[in-house]
Parts: sequence; structure tokens; C-alpha cells
Amino acid sequence: MLQEPFFDPNKTYEENWEQGPFNGFADGVVLPAGKPQFDFLGQKLSYPLGIPAGPLLNGKFVKAALDKGFDVPVHKTVRSRVRACNEWPNVLGADIKDDLTLEMAQKPIIVRNEYKEPLSITNSFGNPSYESDVWMKDLRESVAYAKQGQLVMCSFEGTKWDGFSAEDYINDWVRGAEMIKSTGVKVVETNFSCPNEGAAQLLCFDVPKVKLVASAIKNKIGDTPLVIKIAYFGEKELRELVKETGNIVDGYSAINTIPAPVVNPDGTQALPGAHRVKSGICGHAVKWAGLDMTRRLKALREELNLHYGIIGCGGVTVPADFKEYREVGADVVMTATGAMWNPYLAKEIKELYPAA
Repeated sequence: MLQEPFFDPNKTYEENWEQGPFNGFADGVVLPAGKPQFDFLGQKLSYPLGIPAGPLLNGKFVKAALDKGFDVPVHKTVRSRVRACNEWPNVLGADIKDDLTLEMAQKPIIVRNEYKEPLSITNSFGNPSYESDVWMKDLRESVAYAKQGQLVMCSFEGTKWDGFSAEDYINDWVRGAEMIKSTGVKVVETNFSCPNEGAAQLLCFDVPKVKLVASAIKNKIGDTPLVIKIAYFGEKELRELVKETGNIVDGYSAINTIPAPVVNPDGTQALPGAHRVKSGICGHAVKWAGLDMTRRLKALREELNLHYGIIGCGGVTVPADFKEYREVGADVVMTATGAMWNPYLAKEIKELYPAA
């Protein structure tokens, strides 16, 4: 049963950042930490479950996630400079009962300020960022909240700021990863799965550039593990990505969302702004895609004799979803939409699957 979300869709991003988290994440209940027993990228985890970059806006959200047993929270994606949030609204419920296939995603999806099971939503923030000194201080505090067996990660997105050359763009990615590492984060994530170079382009689909950027980052951060967040790939395209980058990066996180046109019930554009005709869909409707990517990443890891970690995410809204991801090969499973509307989802999962 859906509860009131810890991120309030009726408030702006800034209001949530300043006032949140809300509801179950603000009830003060701290669940006991488990004994570290799982290995992930050189770290010992109490349980292979977390929340991906997105709804954990700052240290208050990260602390609440850790307190509720989400042992691998990822701090919201940050940038090297200030970036404003997309205009409100940023989160809306999506009218999708079954899987959102790639074919269905070519047609308009009705969204509204209503949330029902099976839970799917659209989110459109544009990866806003506060000043680097603000988020770096906040991130240091976030890392300090982690107990034994818990791991705080952070996501970064490089940006083509005005006047940037191709080299400047790569250096922005490198600088961001270095900044995150300097706060004490032990695993760095780079977000290659959101529009990086315009309203529609995803860096993750440009394999040569992914290889170039990832190599530059690893040359700077050294032994610190690097995870790259990617979108849904076809068979041939994923094989190419893994063959070219599987011995450079330390892990893949898949998937983010499936983009689709979103409209109000009357057919008008749902989100204001010319660049927001399409918006990412997440939740139950994209679980098939996350499971499929996880399954194929595992198969490629074995076939190519590679050793990267796999973070499976997309559509984990009930405990059984966690079990499905683990069974197809996820080293760590993450839930965003599910956790937002059920702050005790980690507790429910751990009770049902204590051995994961």
C-alpha cells in the first residue's frame, strides 16, 4: 500500500531540499544496522540494497535512507557549477498498467498528480546543482552518517558550459570525480544516462566518448572504484560498450529511465518548456528493462572474463522485485520510486529475504 512520499511532488525542488525529507523519512525511527556480510567493489555491506541518484537531495535525505536500512544510498547527481532545476512540476504519476515497451514509449503517456499501484512516475529535474562548496560540505556530512556495513556513493554529471571545448568537457567530468573523491566517498558514480549534451543526447550511447571520459577519470581517481550509470541498450550496443569499457570502469548501474512523451489527460504537454516534451519514466513499468540489462551485463561479464560490479535498478517497488534482480545477477539492487512511497521497503525486503 502506498504511503505519503518522502519527496513531496507538490513542493518545488528547492522546498524539498530545504524542508525535506517528509513523512516516513521524517518519523525519527532508526532501524538497527546489520552485520557486514556482502562484498561490493572492495566494500563490506550489511545488505545489497540502496537508493540510486535522484530522490536523495542532500545529507538529510541520505541520513534518513541509511537509518531506514537502505545501505547503499547515492547522493543526488551534482555538477561543478550551479545549475537551476527544471520548472515545477518535476514529478507526476504515470498511467501505465503494464510494461512500458520501447514501442509504447514512442507514443504519449498520460501523467497526472495522482499515484497508484502499480506505481510508475515521470521525473524531470534536469540534474540541478548547488554551488560546489555547498554540496561538497553536504557530501562530507553524508559520508560520515554511514555506519559499519553502509556505503554512501555520489553521482556526478559533466557539463558543456558555455564556451567549453571538447577538452574542457572531459576535464569537467574528471574534476567532478576528483571533487567527489575528496569528500571521502569510496565509490564514485558518473551519470552518463541523463541528457548530457542537449535535450536528448545521452553520453552512454557514444561508446568512444564514454571510453575517453571514463579513462580520463580513472587516470585521476586511481584505485577509487568508478561506476557508470547507463540507459537501456540493445544487444549489439551493450556488447560494444562492455567490450570497450569493461576493463576500465569498475561497475555499471542500469537502468535510469525510459524516456517518453508525457501529456496531461487532455492531451496537452504536461511539463513546461520546449525541451520537456519527453521525460523519463521510472517505477514498475520499466522493471523489465532493468532486469534485462542486469541479466545481459552478467552474461557479458562471464563471457568476456571481466570483473565489474552490477547495480540493478528500475521498477523495484515491492520486495519480490528485489529478489528478481538478485536472481538475474545484480550485486546491489536499488529502488527510487518504490522507496519514495514506502520508506520501510528495505525493512520489508530484509525480513523476507534475510540472506539476500
